[in-house]
Amino acid sequence: MSLQEEVLQIASVTHEAAREAAILSMKVKEKILVEVAGKLRAHRAYLQEENRKDLEIGRAKGLSAAMMDRLTLSDKVIDQTAAGLEEIAAFPDPVGEVVRMWTRPNGMRVGRMRIPLGVVGIIYESRPNVTADAAALCIKAGNAVILRGGSEAANSSRAIVNLFKETLGENGINRDVVNLLPTMEREAILHMLKLEELIDLIIPRGGEDLIRFVAENSRIPVIKHYKGVCHMYVDKDADVEMAVKLAFNAKAQRPGVCNAMETLLVHKLIAEKFLPVAAEKFQSAGVELRGCEGSRAVVPSMKPATEDDWYAEYLDLILAVKVVEDIDQAISHIAKYGSLHTESIVSQNYAATQKFLKEVNSSSVIVNASTRMSDGYVYGLGAEIGISTTKIHSFGPMGVEDLTTTKFIVLGDGQIRE
Repeated sequence: MSLQEEVLQIASVTHEAAREAAILSMKVKEKILVEVAGKLRAHRAYLQEENRKDLEIGRAKGLSAAMMDRLTLSDKVIDQTAAGLEEIAAFPDPVGEVVRMWTRPNGMRVGRMRIPLGVVGIIYESRPNVTADAAALCIKAGNAVILRGGSEAANSSRAIVNLFKETLGENGINRDVVNLLPTMEREAILHMLKLEELIDLIIPRGGEDLIRFVAENSRIPVIKHYKGVCHMYVDKDADVEMAVKLAFNAKAQRPGVCNAMETLLVHKLIAEKFLPVAAEKFQSAGVELRGCEGSRAVVPSMKPATEDDWYAEYLDLILAVKVVEDIDQAISHIAKYGSLHTESIVSQNYAATQKFLKEVNSSSVIVNASTRMSDGYVYGLGAEIGISTTKIHSFGPMGVEDLTTTKFIVLGDGQIRE
């Protein structure tokens, strides 16, 4: 069997299984996810042994510390993943929900009902916990899923999918509701992206190169998230102590993720109070600061920022810093250089926070909290299938409801078209 035929076969059986996934009862879906969560904990040793194989390969390839961190199935990651599955299981079932109903002058009632998307293809890099999150969210939303993880996490992803398939089979459900492309060849992705009659949506998770590759080659609709150039704006009416705490967390807590702050914007009237304190804390943690002229006038040890720095997603302990004239200049800077991911304002001024919320059009806009809070799990979605920076069909962290669409339902009593 050729690679193209193999991918076609997997897509075909998944497409067939999607019909069964769409009509699973709420209780059955809950049972499956709770049982998989239990197996993740019970088979921790098995998962970590498979994960060790991936870690050894990753070290041999010279993967960065950030990549190795994403690849590791630690006890904490396994426990969080299992807890996320249980939270997803407990959510109300979106399938069949009538989200709106109205009556026409002729007495006919028209409504919209949530239905599954069908088959979702997830293409992702070296985060094996995505395998569990994606499969669980798709099952809860009544979808079947085809997973294509990165080669770095091949053994870990296969182990997790095995637990899902085992649980589906034990419950008398088609095991092809969850499938993993068995080959790591990139050509398999190209074949997958051409199967628009069998796959309904593609969600790529990873670096900008991967997402652009998928978007440029897919015949199937793609949810895109190119990069996370996230900003924090410290307003003139900010609490300095709070601002230092939030900015440090946003940059340094985990710099290699998409919701880490990359640019810090500071109102000129608070710069002399805030920047020296913040800079000392950043520099003590090894954060390299690259500032505009106004920033460097307050903290001369900053390196000069270039135009490229305002566009940069560093994913590292590097931070661009700019002093702005006012909130309008901060909002304009975000509009020009941002990536529609996450922006935060620190301010005790209600009018300023409301202006920021209304005029900044990123997928998450935050008041007095770290950009790191932009996350499906933190938002109460249980887990996220990804973060969309494309406004159609979903925007921001995507949970269960974002894996459904709606169909029209019409309740008549003999109405005809005149």
